[in-house]
Formats: sequence, structure tokens, C-alpha cells
Amino acid sequence: MNPIIDNPFAVFAIALVAQWGAAFIGDWLRRRIRPLKKDEREDFDTVLAASLTLLALIIGFSFSMAVNRYDQRKSSEAAEANAIGTEYLRVDLLSTENAARVRQLLRQYVDQRIDFYRSKAASPNSGNDAKTVQDELWSTVVRAGAAQPNPVLALTVSGMNEVFNTQAAAQAAWLNRIPTAAWVLMILIAIFSNLLLGYRDRSSGSVALLVLPVIASIAFFLIADIDSPYLGAISVFPHNLMSTSAAMKP
Repeated sequence: MNPIIDNPFAVFAIALVAQWGAAFIGDWLRRRIRPLKKDEREDFDTVLAASLTLLALIIGFSFSMAVNRYDQRKSSEAAEANAIGTEYLRVDLLSTENAARVRQLLRQYVDQRIDFYRSKAASPNSGNDAKTVQDELWSTVVRAGAAQPNPVLALTVSGMNEVFNTQAAAQAAWLNRIPTAAWVLMILIAIFSNLLLGYRDRSSGSVALLVLPVIASIAFFLIADIDSPYLGAISVFPHNLMSTSAAMKP
């Protein structure tokens, strides 16, 4: 977990300051060091247009990556709820004593998973909090299956295994983020694009140097917000798990 990338506001602030700085450095270089000559402007405009186009493509590609990862987290939450709900029904195949114990543990387990999704401070390691309940669930189901080995009870054991598999898939989905290298590349392209923009002759003064950094920084903020399952305002809410938990109440 990267504390900067996981905070969309930090991404916005860093991107905005870096791009503004690059734009005004380019403007200073043009005015103080060497202004563009007339025969150089056409080639310079071509390079500037290419860099801005590349920046737009990188932003669009990164936004698509973030949305795909967000959808993956939503799908994982729905899969978890479905697996837990199915196993809760299959518990009827166990003996009365074992069924009551497993139902109680499943209610604790689903509440832990809801807390995982709702906590803004959650991290992939917080899934370890459910380890004790998982061990008790598995030992209870395996013990019941070993006492009466038959295909019917095998469904219950298989269902419990699916519950744990979907939880592991959800953990993996939370870890599946836009690579740091992609963020570095995107910020560098934005910085050089603003540097070129600042170096170019223009008649609108310094106002033009403020627009692109703000627009690009807003795009970076949105990408970071969607991609971050920890501090983002756009997060996966456990609607399906909460519905499953309500249906499991005695």
C-alpha cells in the first residue's frame, strides 16, 4: 500500500503543483533564455500536440484500468455474499449441534467481512482478523464430514471451501492496483507537456498555463479515487453482504 497513491487528495495536490511548476518554468525559459524562432514554431507545435495527445491517451488508459479494478472488487463482494448465503443453506445437511455452531460462526464471519468493506482504514492484512473464525468453521465442517462421509455432506465441505476461496479472491482484488510505474510515467508526461506548453509563445498571458494543470490534476484525482479501495470516496459498499447478513439473522 502506497500512502500517496492511496490518498486521492495527495495525488491531486502533487500533480497540480508539479504541473504548474513545469508550466511556469517553461514560460521563464522562453522569456529569459531563448524564445522560439519563427522557423521553429511549426516543429515545436507538432511536438507539443503529440505530447498532449500521448498524455490524453495515458490518462484514458489509466482510467480504464481503474474502472476495471473497481468492477473486479464489486464482483468479488457479490461472489462472497453468494458463497456465504449458499453455505448457510447447506448447513441444514449437518447434525443439529454442528449446524447451530456453523450458523453462529457464519454470522460472525459475514459481519467481519462487512466491517472489512466499510472500514476506510481497511488494508489487505485486515482479513487476518477472520482467521480464527475461518479455522473454527473449517474444523467444524470437516469434523462433521469425517464422522459421516457421504456425498451429501461433501456439498457442505465444498461450500465452505468456496466461501474461503471467494474471500481470497476479494483480498487479491483489493491488492490489484494501477502499478506505481504507470503513475510515474503519467506524471512525467504531464510535467513535460506543461513544460512545452509554457515554453510556447501565446497571446493569452499566464492564464493558459493554469488550465491544463487543473484539468489533468482533476483527472488524476478521479483515477486515484476509483483505484483506491482505502481512502477513495468512490468505494465498494457491501450491499450484497449486508443483505446476506440480514437474511441470516435468527
